Amino acid sequence: MTTTTAAVLVPLLPFLGAAAGLLLGRRAPGFVRPLALLPTLAATVLAVVVAVRQGGGEGAGKAPLTIATRLADTGSVPIDLALHIDGFAALVAVLVGVVACCVQIYSTGYLRDDPRYPSYAALVSLFTAAMLLVVYSDDLIVLLVGWEIMGICSYFLVGHYWETAAARSASLKAFLVTKLGDVPFLIGIFALAGDTGTFRISEIYARLTATTSGVPLDHPTLIALLLLAGVAGKSAQFPLHTWLPDAMAGPTPVSALIHAATMVAAGVYFIARLLPVFASSAAALAVLAAMAAITMVGSALAALAQDDIKRVLAYSTVGQLGYMTGALAVDDRGAAVFHLIAHGAFKALLFLGAGVIIHAAGTNSLAAMSRMSGLPGRIPDAYWTTTVALLALAAIPPFAGFFSKEAVLGAAEHAATGHTAAVPTGVGWTVLVAGVLTALLTAAYAGRLWLLAFRGKGEQAPDHGRQPIALNAVLWVLFIPTVALGLFYGTLPDWFDGETLTPTLTTSVLGTGAALIGLLVMYAAWRHTSARAARVPIGAVAAHPDAADAVSEVEAIATHEAAYGSIAGATDPADPGRLLLGPLHRHAAAGFHLDAVYSALFVRPVRAAAGLVRFLDREVVETYVRGAAGAPRLLGAAVRRAQTGNVQTYLGALLAGSLVLAVAAVLVAAGA
Repeated sequence: MTTTTAAVLVPLLPFLGAAAGLLLGRRAPGFVRPLALLPTLAATVLAVVVAVRQGGGEGAGKAPLTIATRLADTGSVPIDLALHIDGFAALVAVLVGVVACCVQIYSTGYLRDDPRYPSYAALVSLFTAAMLLVVYSDDLIVLLVGWEIMGICSYFLVGHYWETAAARSASLKAFLVTKLGDVPFLIGIFALAGDTGTFRISEIYARLTATTSGVPLDHPTLIALLLLAGVAGKSAQFPLHTWLPDAMAGPTPVSALIHAATMVAAGVYFIARLLPVFASSAAALAVLAAMAAITMVGSALAALAQDDIKRVLAYSTVGQLGYMTGALAVDDRGAAVFHLIAHGAFKALLFLGAGVIIHAAGTNSLAAMSRMSGLPGRIPDAYWTTTVALLALAAIPPFAGFFSKEAVLGAAEHAATGHTAAVPTGVGWTVLVAGVLTALLTAAYAGRLWLLAFRGKGEQAPDHGRQPIALNAVLWVLFIPTVALGLFYGTLPDWFDGETLTPTLTTSVLGTGAALIGLLVMYAAWRHTSARAARVPIGAVAAHPDAADAVSEVEAIATHEAAYGSIAGATDPADPGRLLLGPLHRHAAAGFHLDAVYSALFVRPVRAAAGLVRFLDREVVETYVRGAAGAPRLLGAAVRRAQTGNVQTYLGALLAGSLVLAVAAVLVAAGA
């Protein structure tokens, strides 16, 4: 099989598997799992084959693989069905395939009794195919197709538990917020094509980076900001990040897929592919850096205040994506994609591990977990793998997160000291300072999650027996890249742009020192507050002790607010995060009230306008309609009353009318 054929089959196979699954799911349920697993597994194998044959990208002397055929000749800017596979695309496609395979395998055990599993599995395959299309696509319009398919798949998958109000509202919110960003995104794509004369990403990149014949954009800042709006929505960056924590109402495997390798990664990957467009405008880089800094710090503070274990991880994803956009703001897409790949591995592991933890504990509340003991002994596989994943998240060496995060901080330091052309030093300092502060906060909330989940004191955790082998096996598969991926920092530059990813001494000391301080401070706070847990009982374990994994999660989501108050956080005086944040805690738990701001600025005015339109339609428009219908009706009634059937009446009316006409004629003739 040629490399070209393999590359075409990579996004095609999951799509065919999704189509077959949707068609045959109800008629032939025995084929559902093979149709979910085998096409995705085959696509992953082919993605690895393509990556191996690319042999290290341009750094190893291998030209990118480009395949193109004319799809539509529009008369101005043609649309091509084109694939472009360089080192970035090859490695990101492998990440997408590996995580998607792990999610599909995990789901066979996690949703084994779910009656809607056939449609769920098909949608996951379609989600995977759409992301692979985005990764490989070389045409902006074809990329947009995959981009929008992911949006609709997220709507259905987040709303999988549609019986719960949380899932229904979360799916609708995810769809609307991402569509809000997609409108300017589409305008930006057309504006970019208008300035460059092509939709082909590789051609745009080549023209903007050519040393002698570069074609500068006519409207670089406008185009960059329009595209950035779509990226902010898809990758959950401030201020369009509010949908992602609420999306935790979906099944845990869906959360792993969205957070690790598909939807939220698409925005970062898109900027990396078109980074010269953003680098053409210093103002756009400044906006990107400010957005990244606010996202990093704000999401880390919010994660420190959450009680739902999955919402902690959701805000963590928002912050780690902020690191990636920060690397792009300082013009280093290699560091951004390195962190994207490393983060995909350990964040998928964290979410899938969280699913096991929720089932074992019978709740998604960290406050409730802190009041039960023996949880690590019930789930040793999830305990050890999650512990390592949290260390990677906190950027503790030698795990993958340390090397990828240090690559970002090193790039920021390089820009801050004036060594990166076209990047203002203020942009570098913004990313660097925010990155170091976020490293401290990230280690703090990672330590808090581990301490509350695994070092609780109280009643023994319920014993559900051993987890299905599909769940534990997947955790150990993802454990390998979480531990070892960072060690390839010396090889990856050959796949990327050749920029070094080696950690620098200054940022390594700053980042690791901040992380260790965060861990130590959190441990001290936990020691101070943990004694209160025994004195202050809180809530209850709401899930049925013998329920399957997915059922436990549904029950935990549905009953969390009733048992613990707000879905964001329980009022737990034994929470070390509450002690450290102080008065800021209630604001951080509510996401700094950004949803309330949106409600005041947009939701209420729209509802008020809708109410006014409804009033005008009912009281004004319908009044005219009723009047138009009522006047003929009254006239008909009057005429009907005149039809008495009495001949004398008719003759009298005729004589009276004739008399009136005669008098009128005389008056007219007399000139009156």
